[in-house]
Amino acid sequence: MDHDKVDLILVKIQEFKNLIGQDVYSEADKKKIVAMYTGELKDFIEVRENRGKLFARKGQKITGVKAKGKGDDWDGEVAFKPDSFDNNTRENTAQVIKDIRADILCIVEAEDRPTLKSFDAQMLKSKYPYDMLMDGNDDRGIDVGLYSKYPIGTIRTHMFDKKGKSEVFSRDCPKYEILLPNKQSLYILCNHLKSKGYDKNNTADKRRKDQAEAIAGILNKYDLKRDWVVVAGDFNDHPLSAPLQPLLTVPDLYDVLALQFRDDLMKRWTYHYTGFEQIDYILVSKPLKDRFRNAKVERRGIYNLGKLTTGAKGKVPVENEYTTVTKWSNAASDHGAVCAEFVL
Repeated sequence: MDHDKVDLILVKIQEFKNLIGQDVYSEADKKKIVAMYTGELKDFIEVRENRGKLFARKGQKITGVKAKGKGDDWDGEVAFKPDSFDNNTRENTAQVIKDIRADILCIVEAEDRPTLKSFDAQMLKSKYPYDMLMDGNDDRGIDVGLYSKYPIGTIRTHMFDKKGKSEVFSRDCPKYEILLPNKQSLYILCNHLKSKGYDKNNTADKRRKDQAEAIAGILNKYDLKRDWVVVAGDFNDHPLSAPLQPLLTVPDLYDVLALQFRDDLMKRWTYHYTGFEQIDYILVSKPLKDRFRNAKVERRGIYNLGKLTTGAKGKVPVENEYTTVTKWSNAASDHGAVCAEFVL
């Protein structure tokens, strides 16, 4: 599904939430609630009736709205239905992970820890003995998690960090301590910053900037000249964007793709929508920069990669997707995987 359609669905879901959140429903409200829930939103959400009943039913069929309004008559919430992934999608995702051969991975848009564990067991042949994911602030269940070949030490969540009355992070900015074999601790902050999509109030850039500032504040607790620190994930903006500058300009913090490709953004791209952009990052502190060997973007899990890059007329190197990526629905992702190698 393309991004414009996703944004429209999210707007409709918010409209539906506003409708069922009213203290009193009019007859017109009730008709619209049923029409939206059984029509355009049926594949995307479900209403969980925790107390009382919102809907009148005949068997499994919804026939109308039973409640007079939310509060005394019923209480509950809207939950997103998990997306269905066929086996080709899982195999293509696993192939990307196998090909980058990483010891530690920041995973973006994962459902929960049992899903991480079962994916590792079934698709990766138990490559990663350590995994972690904490449910964050996104009610769609798209959280950030971690795979590691090395033991996990201390864990710190930042999902409760606030600016004013609102949570800063759309999901979380978990901090994991990885206990490396040389008895050195590596600290990795996994991130998925606010996207540009679904921005009807024109607040996405400000939210992303607040998140970048918050991560920079977390980094102030480290000595980036000495401590081994990584900030990784989908930042949802390009390297020259104003919202990311509070983070990307932190002293002694380095973008591995800039280390590898310098200012050649056409070799650094991780995502294509209206153009080729780098919006995914691995940022490392100076001790890791000093041990840096190489970096790359694994893009072969992206659908239509060959068509995109061939049509770019020399602006980007021509690449081809895996032969098993035959449509959007079985692509590993619409993002490339950033990976970096260090000699420790």
